[in-house]
Amino acid sequence: MIDAPLAFAAALVGLLFGIVHFAALRRTVELYTHARGGFAATALTLGRVAAAVVLFSLTAKLGALPLLSALLGFLLARWLALRAARRSA
Repeated sequence: MIDAPLAFAAALVGLLFGIVHFAALRRTVELYTHARGGFAATALTLGRVAAAVVLFSLTAKLGALPLLSALLGFLLARWLALRAARRSA
């Protein structure tokens, strides 16, 4: 029964990471669209990808259930980010 709290924690971590990830993605898009991309946009992109690899690698070491829970939280954050972007457009 220890799997349920671990899965919940992984989902929460995935959600929080996803919120930060998609906020950084939005900032990256703003940098590129205002012709100020350059190093900052590239660094943000590489940082986002590296952080995602680290997060999902660590959760994969914990097992399939934590990995899928973290992915579920991440996808929920994606849905929230898309919803917010559609409302602001």
